[in-house]
Amino acid sequence: MKKRTLAIILGGGQGSRLSPLTENRSKPAVPIAGKYRLVDIPISNCLNSDIDRIFVLTQFNSASLNKHIKNTYQFGHFSDAFVDIIAAEQTPDNKNWFQGTADAVRQCMHHFMNYDFEYALILSGDQLYQMDFNEMIEAHAKAKADITIATLPVIAKEAPEFGILKTDSKSIIKEFIEKPAPELLPDWTSQVSEEMQSEGKIYLASMGIYVFNRDLLIKLMKDHETQDFGREIIPQAIKNGKVLSFPYEGYWTDIGNIDSFYEANLGLTDDIPKFNLFDNSKIVYTRARLLPPSKISGTTLEKTVISDGCIIHASRIEHSVIGIRARIGKGTTIVNSYIMGNDYYQNLGEIDKDYNNGKVMGIGERCYLNYCIVDKNVHIGNDVRVNGGLHLPDSNNELYSVKDGVVVIKKGAVLPNGYVI
Repeated sequence: MKKRTLAIILGGGQGSRLSPLTENRSKPAVPIAGKYRLVDIPISNCLNSDIDRIFVLTQFNSASLNKHIKNTYQFGHFSDAFVDIIAAEQTPDNKNWFQGTADAVRQCMHHFMNYDFEYALILSGDQLYQMDFNEMIEAHAKAKADITIATLPVIAKEAPEFGILKTDSKSIIKEFIEKPAPELLPDWTSQVSEEMQSEGKIYLASMGIYVFNRDLLIKLMKDHETQDFGREIIPQAIKNGKVLSFPYEGYWTDIGNIDSFYEANLGLTDDIPKFNLFDNSKIVYTRARLLPPSKISGTTLEKTVISDGCIIHASRIEHSVIGIRARIGKGTTIVNSYIMGNDYYQNLGEIDKDYNNGKVMGIGERCYLNYCIVDKNVHIGNDVRVNGGLHLPDSNNELYSVKDGVVVIKKGAVLPNGYVI
């Protein structure tokens, strides 16, 4: 299916629910798992499925995303593979920015039409999962469907956050409702596997992963009244065409807010994580940085993932993810936290100059960090205490935000010696 498929990754909106991580970067550019970016996940799924013609659509804070993709996804001169960014652009014919997922694809159609393809694979840029898209495309072709939607069984608590659907015995979608109210759910149960049923996952949810036939996509994009796939395009297509459900029962999570982002990252520290970074057949690709191995002295580590280039003298790190180039001082304890690390190293002169005032980039000595996310290039002084949890009300200020008990230290923030949250 390689040369028959063109992949289109939707970069998402302003990402306000993932703020403050999206204050200075687009959602697909948010660092995840210590050394990757969110956009690496759908791109890697495509490359592992031998789909190597990929567009990423974005319109908010796209500079760092552009830089990451340019420095990461470089193919040979004799290959037609590419990963290209298309940022929202005003033209003489269109003065509007993207108004929704379908409108984003519509505005970029003239770029897609320069390529020969039979199927358009449309993906979200803010989901964590591992999937072989060839199986989905083959099922789509075999069923001679107009559109195929990847679907996931979910529990009643999660169902109101998704588009929920019902299928016939041949997995053809007959009914669809976008984000149903809880009182409507009894009428929307589906037949699922015994394993899913035992977990209470009896509602089929759209994963926001679509396969469209080229001709149908062109036809649908001519209707300038429809702006969104989930709210408009899909419900209309179910009434007028053949829309197939492709069931998926593996690990999948939507990185829509700080809580889900936090849980997805810390889940990587489990003995057998649901998202497997150690599978040769499902490599997660990212920028190949020339970093030294991490150096760790006198630190007790428990269920911790540590990235390249770190210098760690901490007392204890537990149930945490440590990102690239992280520097952590003596006597410091870090638990239940994601430390994103740094974009560069300070030289010894800068470290000596900043040491006494606690402004060395990284985490100082005798600190305690719990239930928090520390963004890139943060300066945390000595004897700083950050104790997150549900006892803290949601708040936002210049240095940090609190959302659902998770303390997010903002990118580049300086927390002086003795600072307490």
